[in-house]
Amino acid sequence: MIKYIITLITFCFFTQLNMKEIYTFSTQTNIKEWRIVNDGVMGGISKSSLVLTESGNGQFSGHVSLENNGGFASIQLDTKIKLTEEDKFVVLRIKGDGKGYELRLKGKSSQYESYVYQFATSGEWQMLKLPIGEFYPQFRGQQLNIPNFNFSNIAQVSFLIANKEEEDFKLLIDWIGLE
Repeated sequence: MIKYIITLITFCFFTQLNMKEIYTFSTQTNIKEWRIVNDGVMGGISKSSLVLTESGNGQFSGHVSLENNGGFASIQLDTKIKLTEEDKFVVLRIKGDGKGYELRLKGKSSQYESYVYQFATSGEWQMLKLPIGEFYPQFRGQQLNIPNFNFSNIAQVSFLIANKEEEDFKLLIDWIGLE
């Protein structure tokens, strides 16, 4: 019942701010829509998971290891979001652990580069507004010399942690929107 009320308030919030929903976690979320991609694709041994909390938030957590040239953990969601001229920000409602994370976007599912925005968490619930035009291109940890995100669609959304440290992490995600 409480999550229903929170979802209703969130809907009203989106409506008031002229915000479009990209993704909202709830107790009904099909967590299998997201996939985990860790540094194991390069020989690393970092571990992560995405689970639903009792209150219906997504919990991305695990351990980043630097062994075997590792150092990152991520979750990815394929999506089909059409952007308009009015869409200037990706807005997140998250609660982190005081660590830095990245939100990554792709405009086409076939592109190799991701467009990255780094953000810090405070340990409290936060609403972050990330300017879409400031997501910079990156491939395998290297910034590319091509324009920032300028696509008319969002084909993939990812959260990634890669602080060049061996560390445990936990990021709660309530929703992702556009403003």
